[in-house]
Amino acid sequence: MTLRPDGYMDRLLDKKMSAYLKTFGAVYVKGPKNSGKTWISRNHCASEIQLDSEAISAVEVDHSIALNGDSPRLIDEWQVIPELWNDVRFSVDRTGKKGQYILCGSYSVPKKDEDKILHSGIGRIAPLELQTMSLFESKDSDGSVSLMSLFDGEPIGTEPKDTNLEYLIHLVSRGGWPSNLEKGTDSGLANRMYLETLCQHDAVGIDGTRRNPKKMMKLIRALARNESTVVKGTTLRKDMKEFDDEDISESTFNDYLQILERLNVVWEQTAFDPNLRSSIRVGKNPKRHLADPSLSFAALRMTPESAMNDIRTFGFLFEAMCERDLRVYSEVDDGTLFHYRDDRGNEVDAIVELDDGRWGMFEIKLGQNQIDEAASNLLKMSRMFEEKGGRTPCLLCVICGVCRYAYKRKDGVYVVPITSLRD
Repeated sequence: MTLRPDGYMDRLLDKKMSAYLKTFGAVYVKGPKNSGKTWISRNHCASEIQLDSEAISAVEVDHSIALNGDSPRLIDEWQVIPELWNDVRFSVDRTGKKGQYILCGSYSVPKKDEDKILHSGIGRIAPLELQTMSLFESKDSDGSVSLMSLFDGEPIGTEPKDTNLEYLIHLVSRGGWPSNLEKGTDSGLANRMYLETLCQHDAVGIDGTRRNPKKMMKLIRALARNESTVVKGTTLRKDMKEFDDEDISESTFNDYLQILERLNVVWEQTAFDPNLRSSIRVGKNPKRHLADPSLSFAALRMTPESAMNDIRTFGFLFEAMCERDLRVYSEVDDGTLFHYRDDRGNEVDAIVELDDGRWGMFEIKLGQNQIDEAASNLLKMSRMFEEKGGRTPCLLCVICGVCRYAYKRKDGVYVVPITSLRD
């Protein structure tokens, strides 16, 4: 018997959560606030304790209060008492039982408390990272095309469907936050308040250090302006000066960015290494993303009307939504999401590598008028990898926004609407 919440929408990680609980003594679920960590954990736990202000004092005196209960036992926001990690590990070692605990956390343990954790928990506590909801999880994708079926070369075909630009703007601006799916929710207001609370409270509460909320918001705005691009820290600092007239020292910038990373508000899409035997210099810098494209939409103070009038900027946010979904779909099957860029100007928006070594390239385009160009780039890049002695992809795919159906082109490139894709 679990504590499955009423109205819970199944997540793709539910299957992996079940497998982990059968294999490991405990599971650690991390991710940004409001992404659904507590709900997915309740869907698998038999008892729970919330480490809120009322429970903390008692648990600090007696840690067993947090641990005692039917298994799996959810300990929510465990990181406020970092020593609980050690208690969980000792309990798992002592009993040898599987699926005893689920640990949830919205942020990582403060640096000043890291020495309180005596062991990494490897082999005992399995990490599980939850993203915001993909379009398939929020039921905005019909799931008629499986990512794994594309890798396996299976025939695809979907019924024609109408997806317009206005609807795509709605999906990006709303985001994949479970609470925003409720009827009557003003997602724009909710996302703006999310950022305000993060800057004014969470960035301080994570370790008690005072930080300037206005500087933090301006850093987030700089990240939003550079969403879905490869950008260095120096560029972001210049961006803050140019657009928001904000001078920020390198040390302060690094501290603020690290806080966003620890709050799981920023994630990196790392660079792919094709092992080319040539003089081509492959870029190593990652793409930086905010946790959900709706945060960029809110940070830039965009509206549906302004997005319609600034298709270039919206295109980057649409790309970020697609890359979020590709990350969710690939990680379900232990795959990894990358990007590619080299010193000769060659780029690929997204690369998915599976755990069996197969990999595929994806170009992401908002409209049908860009499909030919995207397919041409994928074919060019595939030839380049082959000619330069690198690993060659087994899948070439254009993910499109305004596109009526999925199909395979005569040149072998797949075209798939993002509203048809699933894991």
